[in-house]
Amino acid sequence: MEQAIVQYLPYILSAVVVIISLSVHEFSHGFAAYLLGDDTAKDAGRLTLNPIRHLDLYGSIIVPAVLLIFKSPFVFAWAKPVPVNPYAMRNPKWGGLLSALAGPGSNLVLAIVAAIILKIAYPFYPPNNLLLVFLFECVVINFMLALFNLVPVPPLDGSRIWSSFLSPRAQHMIEQYAPLIVLGVLLLAYNQISSVISWILVSIMVIFGIPFVQLS
Repeated sequence: MEQAIVQYLPYILSAVVVIISLSVHEFSHGFAAYLLGDDTAKDAGRLTLNPIRHLDLYGSIIVPAVLLIFKSPFVFAWAKPVPVNPYAMRNPKWGGLLSALAGPGSNLVLAIVAAIILKIAYPFYPPNNLLLVFLFECVVINFMLALFNLVPVPPLDGSRIWSSFLSPRAQHMIEQYAPLIVLGVLLLAYNQISSVISWILVSIMVIFGIPFVQLS
């Protein structure tokens, strides 16, 4: 039993980080919208860090679990989108843009904070220490979530960010063909996108001297 727990511990740690990160991500969308004058997320009970309110069975659990089990170099996940109404904000155009940026921005903040703590704590613990591994997973997963969500493909945050600069007609067309766009990207550009994001992540960690840590 103990050996089985040790064997699956990396996956358990990754799952915990994914759940925390997605909850913060979705909360940040709703909280930013609330600060900008939109009460939609608050009225829907989504201004909370409680994961149960945010997680999606397939996007938050099944998809990342499969990617982790098959040792994919690129892990992504999604939660139930927080309802946001840009037209209820004081400035609909810029409010919608800022609320969309809040999700990836929160993941970037989590990654930076975890990276700073990891770099400070690393000399004081053995390389396979559980705390260091947890912090390393926080860095990797949150950087990936932030970068992946900036890809301008519906329903990712990147599409909402870039659609702020498009006409309502263009936005409607993108939303109408979103499933085909997502399918096309997954079929044609998944490897390219994952390679670029992995390269960016590794480059950042090397440049800033963030140690690579894993359970032995």
